[in-house]
Amino acid sequence: MRILLVGGTGFLGSAIHARLSAEGYECMLVSRHPAAERDRRHTSLDVARTTDPSQWKGVLASVDAVINLAGALQGRDLHGVHVAGSAALYSACESAGVRRVVLFSAIGSNVDAPSDFSRTKREGEAALMARDLDWVILRPSVVIGRAAYGGSALLRGLAALPILPVMPDTAAIQPVHLDDVVETVLFFLQPGAPCRIAIDLAGPRQIAFSDAVGLFRTWLRWRPAYRLQLPSWAASVAFRAGDVAQMLGWRTPINTTAQAEMRRGATGDPEPWRRLTGTPPRDLEVALAREPASVQERWFARLYTLKPLIFGVFGAFWIATGIISLSAGWNIGMSLLLEGGLQGNVAALVVTASALADIVIGLAILWRPLSRYGLWAALIISLTYAVIGTVLVPRLWADPLGPMLKIWPVIMLNLVAMAIREDR
Repeated sequence: MRILLVGGTGFLGSAIHARLSAEGYECMLVSRHPAAERDRRHTSLDVARTTDPSQWKGVLASVDAVINLAGALQGRDLHGVHVAGSAALYSACESAGVRRVVLFSAIGSNVDAPSDFSRTKREGEAALMARDLDWVILRPSVVIGRAAYGGSALLRGLAALPILPVMPDTAAIQPVHLDDVVETVLFFLQPGAPCRIAIDLAGPRQIAFSDAVGLFRTWLRWRPAYRLQLPSWAASVAFRAGDVAQMLGWRTPINTTAQAEMRRGATGDPEPWRRLTGTPPRDLEVALAREPASVQERWFARLYTLKPLIFGVFGAFWIATGIISLSAGWNIGMSLLLEGGLQGNVAALVVTASALADIVIGLAILWRPLSRYGLWAALIISLTYAVIGTVLVPRLWADPLGPMLKIWPVIMLNLVAMAIREDR
């Protein structure tokens, strides 16, 4: 049986792909990730821009069922991914005779839509329901598994903080285990499985978001953290900071869309799901206890909240050095180059060029699409500064403020940023 996984390289998609492959299914993946082009079973395609059913024709060749996991949390692509592109896919499935389509939506979106995310999810469900297909709509709550991304990663990151910031106006969640979600997909791919059904995938009990963080902190073998109730204005600042990060191309679970969704919560009735599949969803605390945390999880949790600080501070550092070199530090830079034997005009050109290069590098580090190149440029120029400084003004190695020695901690931070840059 050949299955097309749309969004098959994400958190849920990767787990479903692995399990289906192990069960003998032939999986074809659709992803906008460029790396997918290296595999003949991967098709690089942006769902938001694939709004003509004819564009899906080749992708659906010899496909028996489709699992649509494509999604976006915030931004201009919401309607394109959840509605326009997905509707074109469903139309193409109808024309190609691909009957079984499983859509991953969001829990609660059919009841209340406090954000564009929920509204477009609901519209995407309606687009599928309108088609003459054997459709299944799954609405998972916060999905927890050994891997982590999005909300599940945020839970771990917050669990690593010595002080737990408790967001105001945050409703309960019912975390669901990743393995239960994967098993449900397998159930609906079986011959004769129910269709034209929409069900919530919710864990067996409701829990406050901060209590879920506490469970993860216990799992990571740390003492309970002091809980600090954030005022509304501070929480709003944090969510809007996430909006800024998203504008710079970074994927973050903290933004104003998440704020609206967290106010609604992520709860549902797991009983119809249990009755249908015959398997009760596992409890979060029990599931965590069965898989003790390793040092890798502890590292990830600690680095999670440090990552935005590392990139933010590092990018700002390079921008600040460039601005200082063009302003208050101009005379110092000129004097060092003159001491090294460069002529006045040449020294001025070098100071200006290096300062502008620093600013460009800092901006590139902050803007995710160029951050890889910015980090490589920062590494190269740091080593270049070390060599040029040694040749022109070797006495700087003995300077009590350590301008040459401080290059190496900067390089080490650069390497750390390069190591943790990837989101998946």
